[in-house]
Amino acid sequence: MTRAGAQPVLVTGATGRVGRAVVAELLGAGVSVRALTRRPAEAGLPPAVEVVAGDFTVPESLDAALQGVGAVFLLWTAPPGTAPTIVARLASHTRRVVFLSSPHNTPHPFFQQPNPMAVFHAELERLIAGTGIASTIIRPGMFASNTVFWWAPQIRNGDVVRWPYGAAETAPIDERDIAAVAARALYEDGHSGGDYVLTGPESLSQAAQVSAIGAAIGRQIRFHELSPEEFRQDTAGRWPGPVVDMLLNAWRATLGRPAFVTSNVMDIVGSPARTFRQWAADHADAFR
Repeated sequence: MTRAGAQPVLVTGATGRVGRAVVAELLGAGVSVRALTRRPAEAGLPPAVEVVAGDFTVPESLDAALQGVGAVFLLWTAPPGTAPTIVARLASHTRRVVFLSSPHNTPHPFFQQPNPMAVFHAELERLIAGTGIASTIIRPGMFASNTVFWWAPQIRNGDVVRWPYGAAETAPIDERDIAAVAARALYEDGHSGGDYVLTGPESLSQAAQVSAIGAAIGRQIRFHELSPEEFRQDTAGRWPGPVVDMLLNAWRATLGRPAFVTSNVMDIVGSPARTFRQWAADHADAFR
């Protein structure tokens, strides 16, 4: 194992749910961290972090942030137009990139639905490979924290979650486990060329996930099955239509089969990925 030593790791997307967890993992491992954000004054990161200003839509704004870095955690947070220029800048300043992508190559129907973000992720991977830089691709599946956005308002206001495809199974992953793998790839040798699909340790139906959240907050939460059309009506004006269609297609495609589950968190970090029940217990306050 080697650590970046005096050379800091640059974390992009550092104020988001994954980026903050990556920062915490790196600090815990004794790695010097530089965090890129558009608004440094609002970052709210630990004092040990060097917070620098930068914006993917202005490629030259990254030059100062990239000076002297040993590795970069790349989490794309902007429109795609500047991607070729940004990737070229990364390759000219650092020797290692860890890119947060998606499981678009995974042969499971849940991940094979048309998805513009997956198309862009594939293009970014192509650009990174074209530079010849040492790279690792991290591919998390369903984020456990999506359920806060999806279900917390309903659970805080009642005892019913109205949602489609209760029987559809996913394997939600805790962002802390994504971050643990990303951090290892940033400061350990041996991950160049790595391509890691990351999932939680178990396949759970959406209805079972709702029940697990109920258990975490000490309440019985009922799952009320919506038809796809009812779900479209419920989300109209709040969610982009293509996102709704993608989710409905993905849930429908996986009916009758378990979620895709990998052991990569355990294999790389040495401890098992957190279960959804663990995640729900740790985030119970979000649903109360």
